[in-house]
Amino acid sequence: MNPSPASSPESLEAPRPPAPGGGAAPPAQAGLVRVLRECFLCEVRALKPGNVSRHAGGHDMECEDFIKSAERVAPILCDPAMGVGRRILESVRATLEAVQCNTNLGMILLAAPLIRAWERSAPASPVGSAEPDKGLSAALRAALASLTHADGRDLFAAIRLANPGGLGRVEKHDVQDLASGADLGAAMEAARGRDLVARQYANGYREVLRVGMPRLRDYERRWNSAEWACVACYLGYLAQFPDTHVWRKHGAAVAERTRAKAAAAWARFADCGDPERMGDFLLTFDRELKRDGINPGACADLTFASLLARRLEEIWRARGLDESRPKKVAKIA
Repeated sequence: MNPSPASSPESLEAPRPPAPGGGAAPPAQAGLVRVLRECFLCEVRALKPGNVSRHAGGHDMECEDFIKSAERVAPILCDPAMGVGRRILESVRATLEAVQCNTNLGMILLAAPLIRAWERSAPASPVGSAEPDKGLSAALRAALASLTHADGRDLFAAIRLANPGGLGRVEKHDVQDLASGADLGAAMEAARGRDLVARQYANGYREVLRVGMPRLRDYERRWNSAEWACVACYLGYLAQFPDTHVWRKHGAAVAERTRAKAAAAWARFADCGDPERMGDFLLTFDRELKRDGINPGACADLTFASLLARRLEEIWRARGLDESRPKKVAKIA
């Protein structure tokens, strides 16, 4: 296995789609679309046991389904003419039209507020800050606080349309019953204990910013590979949190047993000097999970969101550095 860096997805990339409204997108929007697309592609390349990757399909899906989905939804999620909820709904519609299955609902749900935060506030992170992600964190809180009833209506419609596995029914704030007047914040707060994606909406992406992003930074520096850093991020999440997608489909005991197995795998993987040597071990774990129908999708979603937040943070910091440099003044002849 020889993973390529996140910034070089040529081996998987399909032709670029046009801007959502037709014609060429403005440079800043086109750059954001490119960053988002590369994050989608890096995530699906990474060998995340139990999930679809370029190394192995699973759960009646293949890597190509995720690539097609990424190409369709990236321009929609970066369209500033749409609100967060509308971007989510239109992205789900585009995905179902492209691949006839739900490949990316959790990723879409997590990407839309991150992109909206970027649009509203970048660059916000001060150069040399002891908390380099605090600008992103503040922008995210503002973006989440600004979500409207219309955003909630469209978001819940998107979830119903995607119909994720194990959705089930709950007594209060059930997605099948939520109407246009539903309080999105209250619904996400109510769901945070049973859904890791909802938890991010409720707590300002705490796990993404405080767990996933630092781990990605550490392992990218250690191994000089965004793809293997994604594997580390994913395994770390799965070792720490019972995956809520697994919990909804298979129950708490299976989710906890999966977490314990991931913790054992993480203990071997975390300190290895060469992640390439762990490929066969990870593929064995991958086959075991897929044999039992276990798809830790929530931890994969958090991994993608951590990667996207990491890339946005990098751009934030680069822009801050650019703005801190003395400007050259042209001399008048």
